[in-house]
Order: sequence, then C-alpha cells, then structure tokens
Amino acid sequence: MAEHTESADSKVESVIDRISEKIHGHDSSSSSDSESEAVKPESPSSVKAKIFRLFGREKPVHQVFGGGKPADVILWRNKKISASFLVGVTGAWVFFELLEYHLLTLVCHILIAALAVLFLWSRVHTVINKTSPRIPQVYIPEDPFLQVVSALTIEINRGFAVLRDIASGRDLKKFLVVIAGLWVLSIVGSWANFLTLFYIVVVLLHTVPVLYEKYEDKVDPFAEKAFIEIKKQHAVFDAKVLSKIPKGLLNYKKKD
Repeated sequence: MAEHTESADSKVESVIDRISEKIHGHDSSSSSDSESEAVKPESPSSVKAKIFRLFGREKPVHQVFGGGKPADVILWRNKKISASFLVGVTGAWVFFELLEYHLLTLVCHILIAALAVLFLWSRVHTVINKTSPRIPQVYIPEDPFLQVVSALTIEINRGFAVLRDIASGRDLKKFLVVIAGLWVLSIVGSWANFLTLFYIVVVLLHTVPVLYEKYEDKVDPFAEKAFIEIKKQHAVFDAKVLSKIPKGLLNYKKKD
C-alpha cells in the first residue's frame, strides 16, 4: 500500500513537473519570440522605399534653414513676427523704390523729428516739474553684431574657397554651371536695381519655403520627374559637346 502511494505521488509530481516545464517553455518561447521580433530587422518588403526629396535633402525644411529663430520667421512659425518683418521690408521698398525716398534723407528726417520731440518734451517737463526729464540712454550691444560679422566672414571665406576650387580647372562641368548661373544673374540684375532684387529675394524666402513645406508630398514627385529629364538632357549634352572638348592640355599640366 505504501509502495502504491509512493508511485502515485511520483506520478503526480511528474505530471506537475511536465506542466511547469510546458508553462516555462511557453513563457520562454514567447519572450524569445518577442525579443526576436524586437531584434529582427524589418523585411525588405516592409521597409518603405526611400522618398525623393528636392535637392537631396534628408532633414526637415525647418532644419535645412538652421532650425533657429530665422527658420521660424521664414516658415511662419510665429505669424506676427513673420508678418511684421515682411510688412517692414515692403514699407522700406515702397519708400525707397516707388516714392524714390533716399536713405540718407530718411535718416535725417527721422533724427530731426526725434530730436524736436525730445527737446519740446524736455522744455515742457522742466517748466511744469522744475526738473529736467530723464532721457533713456540708448545702448546697442556688441555681441550680436560680432556674431553676425563672424558668420558673414565664414560664409564669404567659404565662397572664396568654392570659387578658387572652380577656377583651378579640375571640374569643367561645375565651371560651366557657375558661369551659366552668373550670366543668368547678370541678366536678372539688369532688369531691376539691387533694392528691388533684395526685396524679391525676401518675398520668395517668405513664400516658397512655407508653401513647399505644406505641399512637399506633391512637389517632390514632380521634381523627381524633372530631375530625371534634366539628367537625360545633360547626358545628351555631355555626349555631343563636353566629350568632344580636348583634354590633352589639362592632362599635360597635371603631369607637370
């Protein structure tokens, strides 16, 4: 009877051990499956094809423009500041271009008006209160101007380095592209003066990027087709024109 009881207990224990092993095996398999799903890379079919972006950009439009306050102004993140800046530039263009107001004349008139108002206010305040008014001191901080000058210096030096690389004769295609761009820019410059061109550039910077950011999913496919067509035409131009330009002289100079 004792042997029967022991055998029954051993059977029960074996059954419990099997059940626990199944439970632990299921848990470990599920955890390993979840870990494998987390570690397993996505299949090629699930990976979304790389989307063509204008000018090959990989960052958002806001990051392309620096991601700071200038980018916020250009992309109308703060509509009041962007609108105020655009209205101010438009007013300056109307003053100097349409009304033919000169900058020196405008500055002198503003100073005359400011000095006259402050002088009259000082006299009235002295007569009424028997004391001279406290005119606030105007102080322009030095750091912002130094930062702007430093940034402009870096960009100008970078432009000089690019021009030097182009003038070295290493890349004929880049040279022809730059010459064509400068020629087009000279034609555009003959249509209007510098102030009008500057105003056009400011208006374009405040309209084109924000519209592109809003409709980039529609613009990028069209731009992709345009770039494919441009590459085809460039290949034809390269085969018919650029490939026939003799390069022996350049190779001879490089050997020397």
